[in-house]
Amino acid sequence: MKMETIADQTVIDAERFILRPVRRSDVGLLAMHMSDERVARGTRMFPHPLPPGATEAFIARAGDPMRVEDIWVMDGSASGQPEVLGVIALERLDRDQSEISYWVAPASWNTGLASDAVRALIAARPQGAKTIFGSVFQDNPASARVLTNAGFAYLGDAETYSVARGGMVRTWTYSLKLG
Repeated sequence: MKMETIADQTVIDAERFILRPVRRSDVGLLAMHMSDERVARGTRMFPHPLPPGATEAFIARAGDPMRVEDIWVMDGSASGQPEVLGVIALERLDRDQSEISYWVAPASWNTGLASDAVRALIAARPQGAKTIFGSVFQDNPASARVLTNAGFAYLGDAETYSVARGGMVRTWTYSLKLG
């Protein structure tokens, strides 16, 4: 059996699940969730409908040694949950800063998974960031609560482009100082 290795990306224990690097074997479950319009509309980058090859490109980008974003799958298989519950990512920014993003499969919405994943990633500090930023669409207050409950402070309003929505979407921006 061949094991995949993602350079410099650790597995993080989040109690109910683990955060682990994306694997090629995740393609089916990732495609199922990424093609769900509710998931796509909650992200900046997923188109809807999801075109052929988009999931494979996502997996390739996640494993690229030159990547600027570390992507983890929320894997609940050790506790009898699905292998792909969602995804959380940290994009490296300059000056010891990172930007966090996440999505959870609709079947696991309102279960605290995103909150657990954000707290686990903050505790692990895998990129050593001193400040983490996050932004959420203003029509998704549940994602805003995930950040504020993890200690993020509101910075202000902004806009970002959403591929699935085909236009600009108003956002709330947050930051967390880690020292």
